[in-house]
Amino acid sequence: SSSSSSSSSRTSSATWPRYDHVPIYLVDAFADAPFHGNPAAVCLLPHDVKASDRWMQQLAMEMNQAETAFLLPIGPSYRRYSLRWFTPVSEVDLCGHATLASAKVLYESGYAAAGAGGGGVGEDNAGDGDGDGDGETLLFETRSGVLTASKEEGGTITLEFPNEKVEEMKDPDLLEAVTKAMTCDPGCIEWIGETRFDYVIHLKKEEDVRHFEADMAAIANLGRRGTMITAKANNDSAIDYVARFFAPQLGIPEDPVTGSAHCSLGPYWAAKLHKDFVRGYQASKRGGNVDVTLQGDDRVKLEGGAVITMQGELKVLVL
Repeated sequence: SSSSSSSSSRTSSATWPRYDHVPIYLVDAFADAPFHGNPAAVCLLPHDVKASDRWMQQLAMEMNQAETAFLLPIGPSYRRYSLRWFTPVSEVDLCGHATLASAKVLYESGYAAAGAGGGGVGEDNAGDGDGDGDGETLLFETRSGVLTASKEEGGTITLEFPNEKVEEMKDPDLLEAVTKAMTCDPGCIEWIGETRFDYVIHLKKEEDVRHFEADMAAIANLGRRGTMITAKANNDSAIDYVARFFAPQLGIPEDPVTGSAHCSLGPYWAAKLHKDFVRGYQASKRGGNVDVTLQGDDRVKLEGGAVITMQGELKVLVL
């Protein structure tokens, strides 16, 4: 169609970097001010040199953030990108805050043309057709399928991610191991579940989550990507639930704000509270809010702010 054609011929207002000028950013995601939320590094990979997995892992180790994201455009429109995420020790399958950080860099640095709104989904057109927001909708090709990001009028960014369903844990040996890894009194545990990535431990009170002291060695030995604890927020709160997320075996003792965790926690609490929209607060030292909206049974929208705190240029070659 003509709209699809005009969209795929659109170009960005910035020139994508070459191998000898590779920019790297530090972005606080799920934050509305610097030094809050969860920091992620974002590296824009050059077209003219293919970065090896080993090089990306070494750079992620050097950056020493919970995640370092690597972006490479696919096609001429600067709307579709390859996106990969690395912790300091390994590549991961899904990361919300580094995706939010990546979208923030693309919008603010001029690589994604702004002001186009939505359009039909096509080869290089990620729009959803509703025209919401004031920024180009971006497509990210990842290990977890195609994810989208769109810029809202207030400056926040909305991500569309898979609904990572929480199932009740049935294995008695695993239940015993997870219960033993919790340092709180067993009476504070309401329920234990799991997703394809993580363990989910529902605690009885918000204070149980906020005051929880994690045994990192015990959690590391559980074997999944991470372990999250959660509870319903106090009734006088502007949020619906609180959570914390631990992944010491990935080099992340406690993650400040874990977008992908809310792909599970949001739907879990939405079902319990009989809502389509919930607001979660991740009660780490830095802290951050994540707004979650259900999109049918299989998708969720995560919304949050982001702040670029640092921009630089690599002085080492991409190998």
